[in-house]
Amino acid sequence: MEYDKNSILQNLCKHLEHFVSAEVEITPDTDLINELAIDSVKLLSLVMEIEDEFDISVPINVLTDVHTVQDLASLIFKIKSESQ
Repeated sequence: MEYDKNSILQNLCKHLEHFVSAEVEITPDTDLINELAIDSVKLLSLVMEIEDEFDISVPINVLTDVHTVQDLASLIFKIKSESQ
């Protein structure tokens, strides 16, 4: 399956819905830590789901630069593009 930035973003939002309460609206600018309260344990679970979904390997050290949903979607797109 081909993924563009938009489809990656949509898939990522679906994954994030499992980690937060239903009242929280997830947008590309949503801050993962401050708004969604994604802690290190949740982040590792999320990364494992992402790796399975997109068939990629996400290096943990690059996650320090990820702050928003858009940052994470861009990272997935970059890794996916490099792996093809």
